[in-house]
Amino acid sequence: MSISIGSTKIPLSDIISAMKQGDNTLNAYRIIRFVRIPRTMAAVLAGCAFSVSGVILQSVLNNSLASPSVIGVNSGAGLFTVLIAAFFPTCFSLTTIAAFTGAIIAVLLVYFIAHKTGASRMGIVLSGVAVSSFIGAITDTVLTLKPDTMIARTAFLIGGFAGITMDKLTFAGLFIVAAIIIAFIISYDMNILALGDETSKSLGLKVVTYRFTFLILAAILAGSAISFAGLIGFVGLIIPHVSRLFVGYDNRILIPVSALLGSVFTLVCDLLARVLFAPFEIPVGIILSFLGGPFFIYLLIKGKRGQLYD
Repeated sequence: MSISIGSTKIPLSDIISAMKQGDNTLNAYRIIRFVRIPRTMAAVLAGCAFSVSGVILQSVLNNSLASPSVIGVNSGAGLFTVLIAAFFPTCFSLTTIAAFTGAIIAVLLVYFIAHKTGASRMGIVLSGVAVSSFIGAITDTVLTLKPDTMIARTAFLIGGFAGITMDKLTFAGLFIVAAIIIAFIISYDMNILALGDETSKSLGLKVVTYRFTFLILAAILAGSAISFAGLIGFVGLIIPHVSRLFVGYDNRILIPVSALLGSVFTLVCDLLARVLFAPFEIPVGIILSFLGGPFFIYLLIKGKRGQLYD
């Protein structure tokens, strides 16, 4: 459906015929090869990355409200991506590295603040909001001082998949796939870590080492996706909760299921962004915000019964 439906609808039979012929002179082939397939792959990769990143953060931080967008990962990756675009516009290959470097710095800063202040689990989320706001102010300053930055400001800050090419996906995609595989391999240790620090230590788990590893994996996943999709939010918050309704809390099952549901959910939202107001298209980040905002409020009310602190 993602490859077939858009401003120009291409029937399945035409898709198969065009791909078999591989003729660049055919309009249908050019649309499929250079527009629809890269966009579909981008939605799949971004959905997987944000969802698994959300699973990791919620489990490691033991907080159902944790997600890449809430905990500061998105804003950190966005800032470093903007810095590269503003000051090194010809170094496109550095974009992905810059994105997950910013994500790593942001999540470690949030964790450091929460750890030093002895904050509650809700305090970690509040620290993430504070760090995100500060980083967002820096990002806006750079974009204001560098108006010729080679990034479509609105599209990047909202998030979307328009104009994606396979060149943009290859480098980031390798990191996303590798990080998901590593997270799956050590998912049993994530289960132990979710039991709490004292229990984990009593079972012989090196808590500090594994927590750091998981946070880095979450930052790499979200940062890599942001490097080509922009600051898409709420996928990493919604999908882990939906996945738990089907498979429970075992991360060995939750990670692959969340990756699958995340890719499908993001694809559906991107499809809606293309067809709801056709022939006009809205960024997929708007659709996700409409869905994610109320869901976040629901989790906050359900989990805390109106209380801000643990």
